[in-house]
Amino acid sequence: KFELAKTGPVEVAVYDVRGQLVQKLASGTMNSGQHDLVWQGRDEAGRAVASGVYFCRLAADGQTQSRKMILSK
Repeated sequence: KFELAKTGPVEVAVYDVRGQLVQKLASGTMNSGQHDLVWQGRDEAGRAVASGVYFCRLAADGQTQSRKMILSK
């Protein structure tokens, strides 16, 4: 979940611990307000990824935020 103060370009992506892109969850213009995205534990090709630590990165309004996530199966 995240909230945007104003409408603008947004990118939300999941990276592995080596910093490699796993899956881009959103890319493009989003309206202001609250948004929910769900990562299904898959990579860009749709393959299931291994259990482990991943990072979700949100870039919007000239700022970026990252959060650690733990995927366990």
